[in-house]
Amino acid sequence: MKRLIIGGALGAIAAKAAYTALTRRPPAVGGVEGGQAWGRTNHRGEPVTLLEGPAVVAGSAAGLLLTPGLAGRMRAAALLAGVGSGVFGGYDDLAGSASSKGFKGHLSALCRGELTSGGVKILGIGATGLASAALARAPRHNVFDVLVNGAIVSGAANLMNLFDLRPGRAIKVGLIAGVPLAAGGSAAVVAAPLGAAAALLPEDLGERAMLGDAGANALGAVLGLGATRLGRGGRLAVLAGLVALNAASELVSFTKVIRCTPVLHRLDMLGRRPADAPTAPREDAADAARVADPAQ
Repeated sequence: MKRLIIGGALGAIAAKAAYTALTRRPPAVGGVEGGQAWGRTNHRGEPVTLLEGPAVVAGSAAGLLLTPGLAGRMRAAALLAGVGSGVFGGYDDLAGSASSKGFKGHLSALCRGELTSGGVKILGIGATGLASAALARAPRHNVFDVLVNGAIVSGAANLMNLFDLRPGRAIKVGLIAGVPLAAGGSAAVVAAPLGAAAALLPEDLGERAMLGDAGANALGAVLGLGATRLGRGGRLAVLAGLVALNAASELVSFTKVIRCTPVLHRLDMLGRRPADAPTAPREDAADAARVADPAQ
């Protein structure tokens, strides 16, 4: 519990500080003014910023560096999983196009010899997930275990991103998944990313910001690494669930399933504006100029 509180507090403080700094002076990208580069349109057609994602990545990394009780190899593995997934997710956020969508779409493009930004992300997160699993390898783990663990890290990173379609949804999923992981002995691993995400939940629920691929992939990857500390049976069960959910996302809409399931719908709407609520007033009319591709 002590590790969870300390790590969570460190992640939260660092994420809030990073978000404040980034939104005060959004970094320009490729010659594009910062506000425009990081701006998106949410499901209501309102402007939001993707800078929540880099702030969560930075907060998680800072918290992981300072959280007590983490062995050196596990600390390095968590940093690699989180920062690596965040970097590749951020690349897709900024360079992505709508030409290929979903895991299947990007893999199909790769088979045609076309390397999309999503394909770069899939390959990059797969590589960093496998490398982090190898770094965190327990003495009893063999090559099969490392492969399973790498698949869990990358699969969790991708799945978390699939929930980042409505305000607060991905963070809620992360918090729900993180509680049993923390209770099961992975508190020092998952505390910082959970604290970082929770600290920015009000911005997400308020429809001012969203995790984007950078934040969602990073959060999912570190939670996935936390799950690799389970026994082999538990890890195989987690991997089966991740594979099933990722595959299901190609066939069904998670948003529709959640909307049609009363308990899930109530949880999904907790803290959010009702669907028919009027557009929230904006302090800066120039925000409209920051709108880019439809996102959250």
